[in-house]
Order: sequence, then C-alpha cells, then structure tokens
Amino acid sequence: MAESSASPRFGYGEDAHRLGDGLELWLGGVRIPSERGAVAHSDGDVVLHALSDALLSAFALGDIGAYFPDHDPRWKGLESGVILDLVLQRVHEKGYRPAQISAVVVLDKPRLGPYRESIQKNLARLLGLPEERVGLTFKTSEGLAPDHVQCRAMVYLEPLP
Repeated sequence: MAESSASPRFGYGEDAHRLGDGLELWLGGVRIPSERGAVAHSDGDVVLHALSDALLSAFALGDIGAYFPDHDPRWKGLESGVILDLVLQRVHEKGYRPAQISAVVVLDKPRLGPYRESIQKNLARLLGLPEERVGLTFKTSEGLAPDHVQCRAMVYLEPLP
C-alpha cells in the first residue's frame, strides 16, 4: 500500500561528544558558560546535531556525517546552525515541516536548568515553532560519564500546508 503524502513523520537522532578543557560549550545554538566544551570537528552542538539527524531519519536521508564528513577540512569549526539549515531545506523539499520536538541532554556540569528558556527560545526560532512545542529535559549521568555531553532527540513532522 502506498503511503499518503499527508502522513505525519517521526524521526529520532542522537549525538555525543567528549568534553575538553578550554573549549566552548554550545547547546541548541546557545553558548553555555563552562570550563569545558565539546571536542568536535564542528562546534560540537549535540542538540542541533541530534535534531538534524532526527529530521533526516524521518525520511531515510542518512545522517549529518554524510553531508558534513569530519575528515573534510571545509567543515572544521562549522557552526551547527548551518547543518540544521541544510537539513530543514531537505525536509521542506519533501513537503514537510517540524511540528514538535523533544530533546534530552545529558551533562554532569554545568547544570543546565538556568539556560532552559534561552535554549528553548532559540530552538523555537530556528525551527519556526512555538516555544511550547519545544520540549527540553536535562539529566546528569549520575557520575557514570562525567567527561561527555549527549543529546537524544525526537521530532514530529507534518505536511506543509
């Protein structure tokens, strides 16, 4: 049976990076004050990476590594908003848009609660969503993985009007 073009889509993505001293920490396009940041080829924003992979997965379009390989020097230091913009273009070409997202960030330090509103607002802006459609949960690893930051993300997509 052929799938209706009006069918909703769901996607899942995740990303993780080791933390290193003296690097910037970016989450959801927001710089978080921290002594340690993601060790990555790009800016290491695990939230934008996980969301981008979730959006791609909804259409079986691979992952961001296929579009921005870490062995390509052109992408060194790339701002993750550029990745998300390209992925959103692909989603729109398929006739869809994000309707709701949910993301879980795992990080032991710093505590992220004080940054929830700014991350939520920025994600809503980047995705063209109302803030109440951007769910964020922050967890610690309970000391199991204190040297990394990780994000898991789900997206719900609806056809463009």
